[in-house]
Amino acid sequence: MRADMAHIDSWIFDLDNTLYPAKADLFALIDVKMGEFIQGLLGCDPAIARETQKRYFMEHGTTLAGLMHHHGIEPHAYLDYVHDISMDRLEVDPALNAHIVALPGRRLIFTNGDAAYARRVLDRLGLGDAFELIHDVHACQYVPKPDPSGYATLCRVHGVDPTRAAFFEDMARNLKPAKAIGMTTIWVNNGSEAGNHDHHPDFIDYETDHLTPFLAAIIGEHP
Repeated sequence: MRADMAHIDSWIFDLDNTLYPAKADLFALIDVKMGEFIQGLLGCDPAIARETQKRYFMEHGTTLAGLMHHHGIEPHAYLDYVHDISMDRLEVDPALNAHIVALPGRRLIFTNGDAAYARRVLDRLGLGDAFELIHDVHACQYVPKPDPSGYATLCRVHGVDPTRAAFFEDMARNLKPAKAIGMTTIWVNNGSEAGNHDHHPDFIDYETDHLTPFLAAIIGEHP
C-alpha cells in the first residue's frame, strides 16, 4: 500500500464514467430517454427538452431533481424509463476489476442513479460481487450529489468514518462535500461532460485520467 493511502478502510466509488471510461458514452443513450420523457411531460420539441434537461442537471445536480422540483414528477417511473437502455457499450476491464477487489477494507458505490440500474452496470462490468452496498438516489431522498446530506447519510447509516474513506468521482464538484467531511478525494478526470465544472484544487487530493493504473499504484502492483 502507498503510505498516503494506508489509513483508508472504506473505498467509495461513483458509478457512471468512474468505473468505466467516459468514452463509452452510456449517457448518450440515457440522454435520449430523458429527452423523450421531458417531451412527453412538457409537450415540447426535442430542442426545448434538451435545454431543459441540461439546465436542470447543472442547477439541481440531476435532471430528476429538477423535474421533481419544478414539475413534481414521480421518481420511480422516470428512473425506470430513462435507465431502460442497452449495456452493450460497456466492457469488462480485468485489470481494473482485480485492483478494485484487492483494495483492503470496504468497497461501496455512491451514485446519483438508482440501485437497480447500478446493479445492471456492475454486472456488465464483471463487478457484481465487488461492492458491499449501493448508496443511491432513493437512499439520499432524491437530493443528489453534491448536496452534503447524501454524504452524511452514507457515513451515518453505513458506519463509514469519513477520515478513513477515499471517494472516487468523475464530477469534480461532487468531491467538495466529501473533502469537507474529511474524505480523501480522487477526481477521475476522463472526459465526462461538465466533469471539470466548479473544480478547485482545494478539494481535490488526487487527479487521474485512468483509474486502472491509479489503483495499481495504491495497492503496489504494476498497471
